[in-house]
Amino acid sequence: MAAQPLISVEEALARITAALRPAGTEMVGIAHAHGRVLARAVASNRTQPPFAVSAMDGYAVRAHDVAAVPARLTVIGQAPAGAAFAGMVGPGQAVRIFTGGPVPHGADTIIIQEDTSVAGDQVTIRESAAAGRHIRPEGLDFRAGDVMLTPGRRLGARDVALAAAMNVPWLKVARRPRIALLATGDELVRPGEPIGPHQIVSSNALGLAAMIAACGGEAIDLGIAADDREELRAMALGARGADMLITLGGASVGDHDLVQSVLGEAGLKVDFWRIAMRPGKPLIFGQMGGTPMLGLPGNPVSSMVCGLLFVRPAIAELLGETGGGNYTGTAILGADMGPNDNRQDYVRASLSADGVATPFTVQDSAMLSSLAKAGCLIIRPPFAPAARAGDVVPVLLLEGD
Repeated sequence: MAAQPLISVEEALARITAALRPAGTEMVGIAHAHGRVLARAVASNRTQPPFAVSAMDGYAVRAHDVAAVPARLTVIGQAPAGAAFAGMVGPGQAVRIFTGGPVPHGADTIIIQEDTSVAGDQVTIRESAAAGRHIRPEGLDFRAGDVMLTPGRRLGARDVALAAAMNVPWLKVARRPRIALLATGDELVRPGEPIGPHQIVSSNALGLAAMIAACGGEAIDLGIAADDREELRAMALGARGADMLITLGGASVGDHDLVQSVLGEAGLKVDFWRIAMRPGKPLIFGQMGGTPMLGLPGNPVSSMVCGLLFVRPAIAELLGETGGGNYTGTAILGADMGPNDNRQDYVRASLSADGVATPFTVQDSAMLSSLAKAGCLIIRPPFAPAARAGDVVPVLLLEGD
């Protein structure tokens, strides 16, 4: 197969996301909505608060009656939360009120209980208060019909609380995309299985499955395909009905890298398969029978970094999530770095609390331990000049994976 020109990371990501469409929607109860991506705007079913309520424990009075203090008023009833005083507060009168209690008709201010003393049905007011003091007016938070949550938002705990307050018991959310994972290679065994003298433990599929779940997708483990054309073809058929197929390993064009040729016979139409990046140059993207297919390299770090760069944004696209995907920022470089070549480099680095990113000395793409310890990946664009400690550099943050 003729070598394909290298394309940039940015172009590869644009071509992947442009080929994806939202996976669909479903209704979920509000108790199960946390972490889901909203698919339809949510308007409030009620006004909050639905009437003027007290913000403090104390007494509901007329501001005119307490303009001069001390003032003695007659307590004519009470208004606890969940109930109301049915009468009218007139001149020289007060109603005992509690936080959340409806403000009685006729009252226009609240005197907190610390500023009062009570003897029988008489309350002495020691501090005056202007009209509206300690009163939450009707609709202070929101009104019925107000749109408070918009599509594309990943719902956090605060959003769930807001939807509950709006009296919205069901929410339309994006369906979790189903991502089929197929590892390839005679050398791979699952964790805990007997290991031959020349075999290694498969880590990529489990790492990608965890990443997919964290992004809001559903990983479907198709297993490990041996370096056998018929077995690879048969196992890849398990991706039918999935929203995306991700293969792990075999993405290059060596004698044992069978993914392109075998899946090509099964209908794979390749868009691209070489990216100007390190780690992770051999990466396939295409369509197989209408299912988007992403072929990640087999080296563990290359696979995980490509997952961060392409799988997370792909899932965000399938979810219709606004602003989903990667978390980039800047940091202060903690050590000198030499000039870069023609590939965009993602350098594993520690990240201190004060924002200093120090690259690890060894960057071998088989070393998962350094990726696990890293706080960020320093992004080195193609042909970047040498950088000095203290320079500001772009980074891909590794929190929340």
